[in-house]
Amino acid sequence: MGSEGPKAITIHVTGFKRFLGVSENPTEKIANNLKSYVEKRGLPSGLSLGSCAVLETAGEGAKSHLYQVLESSVTASEDKNNDGTVVWLHLGVNSGAEKFAIERQAVNEAHFRCPDQLGWQPQRVPIVFEDGSILKAKETTCSTESILNLLKNKGFDVVQSDDAGRFVCNYVYYHSLRFAEQKGHKSLFVHVPLFSKIDEDTQMQFVVSLLEAIAATC
Repeated sequence: MGSEGPKAITIHVTGFKRFLGVSENPTEKIANNLKSYVEKRGLPSGLSLGSCAVLETAGEGAKSHLYQVLESSVTASEDKNNDGTVVWLHLGVNSGAEKFAIERQAVNEAHFRCPDQLGWQPQRVPIVFEDGSILKAKETTCSTESILNLLKNKGFDVVQSDDAGRFVCNYVYYHSLRFAEQKGHKSLFVHVPLFSKIDEDTQMQFVVSLLEAIAATC
């Protein structure tokens, strides 16, 4: 009997640009620097870092770009004839937080407290009208409890959350969960604090440990 190697898993990562009240978004820097950081540190066998993209902090006006980014993972997977697991990891900042937060779900509601970077400010409207009520939620299929425990065991200050807000983070997460459902992928959103609360190097270490935890639990 031949021994099977580790299950192939590719994780694509997104961050966001700046927005009102946050002039420097830590997730933009993390997404831009992650590939070089991972190249130096390495990843476990079977785990690959896919694309690292930075999204506009905007909803409806940036939706086409979001779907270009998501669709690129399907194209890349087909080009490589890769039948492994594909995961989308979205990183967003919570400027009032002091801990990392693993978001378990997104809701079908856009209710922006301020305009996004393209000037859109929806009020209590469904993100996807054909999905019905603004109360509808979609949950990640990632094992958030197991991921949480692995990260806590490494000493990170991290919690689970059932509320990703109603701003762009939740908007992107809802679309991504919906896309993942259709394509047989997985999607996860994680909120990070500002670098003034948890420094950049610790956050980079956290994200790499997060990639490893996702791979270990998929």
